[in-house]
Amino acid sequence: MSVTISSELLERLVAKANASPDAEVCGLLFGAAGLIEAAEACANVAANTARAFEIDPAALFAAHRRARGGELAVIGHYHSHPSGLPVPSPRDAAQAMGDGAVWVILGGGEARAWRSAEVGAFVEEAIEVVE
Repeated sequence: MSVTISSELLERLVAKANASPDAEVCGLLFGAAGLIEAAEACANVAANTARAFEIDPAALFAAHRRARGGELAVIGHYHSHPSGLPVPSPRDAAQAMGDGAVWVILGGGEARAWRSAEVGAFVEEAIEVVE
């Protein structure tokens, strides 16, 4: 399987991650199955933002409320690994709910996509970049 994202949006996400070398950035992904149409940066409210992320619950709640009102659905989220590779960490795996959510992980100047296929596990998704 794969996820499709515009080159402009992907470049914006990578730039956000590169601009924050000391803290994980995070945000929500919007669209439909297999298509990331938009992203929204969210505050990282984790206690240790250098090694973890936690999307601001108020932002998550508001995004789901907007989706119920007819706006784009929340299909997943993105976050960065400032000093690591764009692969799921053990902490990420512990948060994987098996709900099919897309996780875009940014690190080392690149992005990789993962789907939470089952509780505690991910399946890598190819990223198809379109203009």
